[in-house]
Amino acid sequence: MKNLKRWMIGSSLFGMLIFLSGCVKTDSTGAPTGEGFVYNLLVKPMSHLITFFAENWGLGFGWSIILLTMIVRLIILPLGLSQMKKSMIQQEKMAAIKPHMDVINERMKTATSPEEKMAAQQELQQFYKDNDINIMGGMGCLPLLIQMPIFTALFFAAKVTPGISESVFFGINLGKPSLILVALAGISYFLQSYISMIGMSDEQKKQMRMMTYMSPLMIIFFSFRAPAGVTLYWVIGGIFSCIQSLITNLYHKPKVKQEIAEHFEKNPVKVVKPAVKPTPAKQNTPKNKINANTGGRNQGKQNKK
Repeated sequence: MKNLKRWMIGSSLFGMLIFLSGCVKTDSTGAPTGEGFVYNLLVKPMSHLITFFAENWGLGFGWSIILLTMIVRLIILPLGLSQMKKSMIQQEKMAAIKPHMDVINERMKTATSPEEKMAAQQELQQFYKDNDINIMGGMGCLPLLIQMPIFTALFFAAKVTPGISESVFFGINLGKPSLILVALAGISYFLQSYISMIGMSDEQKKQMRMMTYMSPLMIIFFSFRAPAGVTLYWVIGGIFSCIQSLITNLYHKPKVKQEIAEHFEKNPVKVVKPAVKPTPAKQNTPKNKINANTGGRNQGKQNKK
């Protein structure tokens, strides 16, 4: 189930990127032709907005992309905070019920038949349900999914916006891929994943380890061949996420811990009674029947004699 969940998240992100990229019509060089609903809905407005910040406000294209990144991140900030809070609530609940859950998991491991294993699995599912545990709750990739259209629009806007391909930001050409920014983007998202796991138990860290590597690797994959102006978006977004995670862990996590502790104090953990496997009744043959049958057979032998 865990591997399926990770595969679905990764496939969704990659599929959305491919879908949005395919909705922008390009020529043989890969440049947009100016057709397609994604181009008209996202690419063109973003190109105008970057140009407005760069030229009308005099920020330059590098700082314009940074300002655009901050605007996008502030818009989706409530969603990100909500996702983090849900994740923390589920983590604290899982920590509270862990002793009871370990008993069921041990019963599942020591099951000697498929029926016993199935019964233990059903018991675990009922245990989650009775204690309001959602193992899929707090999935933190939704903010990243929402940013995929922005990424696609910025990717093509970097190609069509006049001046951005020749712009240099701290010695980096924003129109060409930059390995330095790719490395910074990967590091920033890895650091964000590390900060988000501060205070977790070793068991929870083990469960989250795959996501710790998946998010940075996906960002590196998306940014590897993208113009540096697009990768700059991920670098600033990663730094923003680090600050957000740090503030959440310092200020929100203690409150969530206290709330969950009070919750289980008022509502103790509901333990599911294990299903007792019925013992099959022994089919004993009545003694008088056995004697009668035996006596009949012996009597027949004696008559033959």
